[in-house]
Amino acid sequence: MNILENEHIKLRAPEPEDLDFLYKWENDSNIWDVADTNEPLSKYLIKRYIAYSDKTIYEKKQQRLIIELQNQKLVVGCIDLYDFEAIHKRAGIGIVIDEKYRKHGFAFEAVSVLKNYAKKYLHLHQLYCYISTDNEASINLFKKADFKTSGELKEWIKTSDNQYTDVVILTHLL
Repeated sequence: MNILENEHIKLRAPEPEDLDFLYKWENDSNIWDVADTNEPLSKYLIKRYIAYSDKTIYEKKQQRLIIELQNQKLVVGCIDLYDFEAIHKRAGIGIVIDEKYRKHGFAFEAVSVLKNYAKKYLHLHQLYCYISTDNEASINLFKKADFKTSGELKEWIKTSDNQYTDVVILTHLL
């Protein structure tokens, strides 16, 4: 079996036919607070991003992978490595599962597959994520995937309603 898959899911590079999925997720204002963005992206910019995917993680310091169901070739989400640090052997991790496919275990499987890839092929030492303290589902996901609480940042994220929320830092040593 390929390093980027298990019996249920497969992680793969974005393809041009993924444009509509990426456009939907990038422009979902409900997740902008956790994505450190506050503006929509055009299809043109997303097409350029997909075309830019020929660069390696060492060049662009990030990697986005599409989460696809093995048996149906159905796209259910995407998972990112970001702020890739080759010297320090670490990267941030973020994940989006399409709303209609949540609570099926796909996020946990994708994180597990990505951890294995990050360790064996990217030779990373550590993965980390920043999660707002009110996002219990994400905190539970990463704790289930053996991430440990490393700290908390007070009033770290300004939300769309001009409030501030705390963030927990979770890390996993590979």
